[in-house]
Amino acid sequence: MIGKLKGIIDAYGEDFVVVDVQGVGYVVHCSSRTLQNLPPAGEAASLSIETHVREDMIRLFGFRSDAEREWFRLLQSVQGVGAKVALGILSVLDPGSLGTALATGDKAAVARSPGVGPKLAQRIVSELKDKVPAFSGIDPALIRLSDSVEDRTAPLPVSDAISALVNLGYPQAQASAAIAAALKQAGEAPEAKTLIRLGLKELAR
Repeated sequence: MIGKLKGIIDAYGEDFVVVDVQGVGYVVHCSSRTLQNLPPAGEAASLSIETHVREDMIRLFGFRSDAEREWFRLLQSVQGVGAKVALGILSVLDPGSLGTALATGDKAAVARSPGVGPKLAQRIVSELKDKVPAFSGIDPALIRLSDSVEDRTAPLPVSDAISALVNLGYPQAQASAAIAAALKQAGEAPEAKTLIRLGLKELAR
């Protein structure tokens, strides 16, 4: 199995790049985000590789980092998510944004990906949400906060603070993450206005 390729960019296609490794050109399929971040043809590049072997073909998928490759593998553990859909998700969301979206249950962010409808987005979030902390370093407290807000069991000041940030135009996932960070600084039983102030500081960083 090929796990990494290091060579010269030979040419670009719509959803692939040809990497010349000592005279052998490898066709590597990539997300649009990865393709945009690769150097121009003629320059050196290194890609983490996932190899798919079938009876009739061998297909290589390339990633700028091992983390992106791991997300590619994890996404395909969900029924209905194949290689094409997984690449589509990674074209819209980088690994950090994807981890946050899953941790906070942001189905709308996942559904922006090509080939992902509301039902599939819900399945992806439901099946992968609990795997995010161990997989990507997302704070488990953020997931617990998101769950409590969604279930309407969060303390009123917390819900009010998140709602206030959302009303200011911040996405739900970003607002939840900011308030989760604010809770660590605010001490016991903080008021909503304190959480909003600390949350805005987090968002300004």
